[in-house]
Amino acid sequence: MKTDYDVVVVGGGVVGCAVARGLAQYRIDACLVERELDVSLGTSCRNSGVLHSGINYKPGTLRAELAVRGNAMMDDLCRDLKVKIRRIGKLTVALDRDDLPGIERLHAQGQANGVPGLEIIGPARMRQIQPDVRGIAALWSPTSAIISPYGLTIALAESAKANGVDIRLDWPVANVNVLPQGRGFEVRNDRGDMLTCRVLVNAAGLFAAKICEMAGVGDYRIYPCRGEYYVLDKRLDGSLRTLIYPTPNPKDPGLGIHLTPTVDGNILIGPSADYQDSPRGTGNRAPVMASLRDEGLKLLPDIRVSDYIRTFAGLRAKRTPPEVGGNADFVIEDRPDVKGFINVLGIESPGLTSSPAIAEMVLGFVGNHLELRRNPDFNGVRPGSALSFSERSPEERADMIAADPDYGEMICRCEAVSKREVLDALDNPLGARAFVSLKYRSRVSMGRCQGGFCLPRIVRLLREEFDWEWADFVDHSVASNMFAGCAVDGGEGR
Repeated sequence: MKTDYDVVVVGGGVVGCAVARGLAQYRIDACLVERELDVSLGTSCRNSGVLHSGINYKPGTLRAELAVRGNAMMDDLCRDLKVKIRRIGKLTVALDRDDLPGIERLHAQGQANGVPGLEIIGPARMRQIQPDVRGIAALWSPTSAIISPYGLTIALAESAKANGVDIRLDWPVANVNVLPQGRGFEVRNDRGDMLTCRVLVNAAGLFAAKICEMAGVGDYRIYPCRGEYYVLDKRLDGSLRTLIYPTPNPKDPGLGIHLTPTVDGNILIGPSADYQDSPRGTGNRAPVMASLRDEGLKLLPDIRVSDYIRTFAGLRAKRTPPEVGGNADFVIEDRPDVKGFINVLGIESPGLTSSPAIAEMVLGFVGNHLELRRNPDFNGVRPGSALSFSERSPEERADMIAADPDYGEMICRCEAVSKREVLDALDNPLGARAFVSLKYRSRVSMGRCQGGFCLPRIVRLLREEFDWEWADFVDHSVASNMFAGCAVDGGEGR
């Protein structure tokens, strides 16, 4: 197995995968290493999935520049990668006169950042965009959009892989040795496996400060900040035509609790924003969830108790400590003191929006160390379609079943996922085998019953057709075993 590369990227979140795909456009030997069993299992899968316009960021900062640039790049990128994107716009609402200076500040800031199409509008226009919205005025930003964050991250990684980038999953970096005379780096995992490279890109998200320390850069600290969410049933699909945000407090660590429609028809309530010590604590807490329910009912009174189908939480990699609050700028740098060490750190919101623009910037830094020669074989168009089987016309579905009967067997009733789609998700280019890998690629278990119908069928499929043992079933990590065994026939029953 190859161990010597021009570039190693640490971190399989949306930024690391965007960088990897960018590297694939050049004749560069590149490898991406990810500590988890799949890409997009950290911050990149646990967020609102919003592409921000760029109104919330101070002019002249990287956050402002890269959000606007990244937003403009997304339509072409999603078209090529077969990723769903919906340009539904956003209303930042002034509930009373005290909020008006806030939306006027955002309007001026957005104009300075070059955000297109901004308008401050009154109640009548607000209700044309979103019936029953409350408030005396709003800032309308039409370039705001929604996307599947894990869908984009997986698509970037699979495109990078298809174009020659090696991707190593379950490869947690344990040590970085900086070689003398600027000759590059030795990177080892916790099993002692080693890779060497001339350029090391640190896109490790919540763990980026630790990678810095390993490389002898002690300038930074990351403060994990948890955001908790509710997922609502698709019964409410269509209730929100646009994004609706409160006027933010500049001292708050986030943009406030809001309702967010998703590209798959659910609605999210959240996120909260609470600092914590651990970069892995993604559990939910009863008092926070009660607060989210209260806020959700204020914003959408039609919510029923039965509409709450799931909770989750994600972590922001903040550079500002809790006593300071607010947000610091991104760190994207070609370190002059450690030749070849490119640092991408503190990428909280709008990191998803900015990811293709961050990759563009990182590639410029890579060009300081390596010759960037275009790869004539690069194909940026991902095969397949952004549409699932259930989203196709009845005629198309009939043709697909006639060609492959596995499309005619439903594994997941809530999301109408066919056996063929589960098999395709299992046969993914990255070789990811955790249950969450099937979930994020096919949407099994993401519907109302949360796996009550489909999980036994998936287990039977993998046991009978692929000879999986009970130990092979893990949810998201090596330690997240789904089963202890079987109670039938001494543990060997099927």
